[in-house]
Amino acid sequence: MYYIAADFGAGSGRVIVGCINNNELTLDEIHRFPNRQINLGGRVYWDFLALFEELKNGLKKAFKKYGTHIRSIGIDTWGVDFGLIDENGRLISNPVCYRDTRTAGILAKAFEQLPKEQFFRLAGNQFMEINTVFQLYSAVLENDAALKSAKKLLFMPDLFAYFLTGKAANEYTIASTSQMMNSISREWDDTIFSKLSLPKNLMQKIVLPGTIIGEITGDLQKELGGTCNVVAVGSHDTASALAAIAAEGDEWAFISSGTWSLMGTITPTPLLTPEVLAADFTNEGAVSGDIRLLKNITGLWFLQSLVKEWTAQGMNCDYSRMVAEGEKSDCESTIDVNDGRFTAPKSMKQAIDDYCRETNQRIPQSQGDYMRLVCLSLANEYARVKQELELSTGRRITTIYIVGGGSQNGLLNKLTAQKTGCKVVAGPVEATAIGNIKVQARAAGELKDNDTPILKGNGMALKTYLPQS
Repeated sequence: MYYIAADFGAGSGRVIVGCINNNELTLDEIHRFPNRQINLGGRVYWDFLALFEELKNGLKKAFKKYGTHIRSIGIDTWGVDFGLIDENGRLISNPVCYRDTRTAGILAKAFEQLPKEQFFRLAGNQFMEINTVFQLYSAVLENDAALKSAKKLLFMPDLFAYFLTGKAANEYTIASTSQMMNSISREWDDTIFSKLSLPKNLMQKIVLPGTIIGEITGDLQKELGGTCNVVAVGSHDTASALAAIAAEGDEWAFISSGTWSLMGTITPTPLLTPEVLAADFTNEGAVSGDIRLLKNITGLWFLQSLVKEWTAQGMNCDYSRMVAEGEKSDCESTIDVNDGRFTAPKSMKQAIDDYCRETNQRIPQSQGDYMRLVCLSLANEYARVKQELELSTGRRITTIYIVGGGSQNGLLNKLTAQKTGCKVVAGPVEATAIGNIKVQARAAGELKDNDTPILKGNGMALKTYLPQS
């Protein structure tokens, strides 16, 4: 049997076909495409129409190559963003991107209606202006006309599934990023919706990973050249990536490394203590039914922004070369990766230079210097968060698993091991697709809950870094 993983990241998307044969999992990347943000009329949007067309292109290729052997498709995306559906089942507008500024200053307004401590005890999430609850609250305060026309709110993976199947649901792991779900009951929280005057009628039934959403609709079957079920997976990409980690015991943490670095560990129940609130952790759902206790850290966004800037200037931005130069660099300057100036600067290079100048540090002179500065700054932050995780959970952390695209950055992995004092296991690169496919295979009965398939092929390798290396 073959399974399709549609993995949408903030910068690009992929359609990957996975096959489990004799307990060996192999992947075949069928289609890759860019994801872009569009600034229009004072709003920053995702181009959902283009993304859905790219999804269809990928499915066409998959059905052409594998035909009726395809069992199902699972979709995962970044968190918090959503689309609105009208009474005729149509998309009202392209989803607004979390980097839009409409939620600037919204936290103080929300806390006037629902005190921060009470808010945290209900939802258990890290307070970030980008969270769904604050996006929706800003639309309420603006008297946004789209809300008056809306009948359904669907998070990004739910939205793709809806237009494939015609069936509406909110998957658990993606819903848990919204800050509108009660972390204990796993249902939409009446108090949050009531205190902020949010339209609860837009929300759908919360379904768990492994739930069959529905079959691809008849019209699309003809267009795509095939059909299969759409299965809810760990629809938040970090939940899928975490499902790929084969860890033993509890003395470990994970980092899902990409545009964002999501660092945390697994706990059986939400941790809602004042200490966890003070440390700015979030309780989010895991595929296993446990809780991902983690912190959102700005990650490779720094390097992505620098590369975009340098490329526009005609500079060579070979990533492997820049990592190698970073390893040779003697630049010891660092930045506070949580500083708001780095969220969406007009020039990331200028923002970094200004920070170094203001803090009396050496201003980087080469691409290698900037590479080392970013990697060293992230490693310092990982070390700090590791200590907070140990204090919050009462556990010792000796191993850190780094998954996702950022796990290929050897300099960052090496510095992380040195700064945290932990063994770092980097890879697999394709963790999100692997976790996505594992949930589908379990839903199909091909894998049992504790089965760990052997990973074969590109993007599957693991590499270990020790603190003294």
